[in-house]
Amino acid sequence: MSERAQKLEALGFPLDRLPTPAASYRPLVIDGSIGYLSGAIPLDGGQQLAFSGNVPSQLPVAEAQRAAALCAANLLRVLAHELGSLERVERVLRVGGYVSSDPDFTQQHVVINGASELLVAVLGEAGRHARSAMGVAGLPLGASVEVDMIVRIKE
Repeated sequence: MSERAQKLEALGFPLDRLPTPAASYRPLVIDGSIGYLSGAIPLDGGQQLAFSGNVPSQLPVAEAQRAAALCAANLLRVLAHELGSLERVERVLRVGGYVSSDPDFTQQHVVINGASELLVAVLGEAGRHARSAMGVAGLPLGASVEVDMIVRIKE
């Protein structure tokens, strides 16, 4: 197991909890050295949704940060599965974060920090990225958070 995979598992995100797509899409599409990862919701293996509801009325910000971290972990799990090793991730280029928000909530960036911090904890400087954090009216399956990502991949 690679050093990065060991870090992910030590943070409480075992690689074998890989989510499975529930629709007609690929979790990762590679074009040259760029990988485009489909949005991940906070599934805890398979199709078990771990965090749902609007932030902050139905889910506190701290819990939503945990949901964002789980989304990022799911993206790393996809990369490990599809690439064979997280060591092939050269750099995270961009993260998009979506928070199912109450109308007056404006702290989406704080929620998505949960994902950003996990990426840096696992990948080091290669995990630092450009980012957008947006509030939305709803997400698939009632999820509280969704995160997508673009990465550069080593040959």
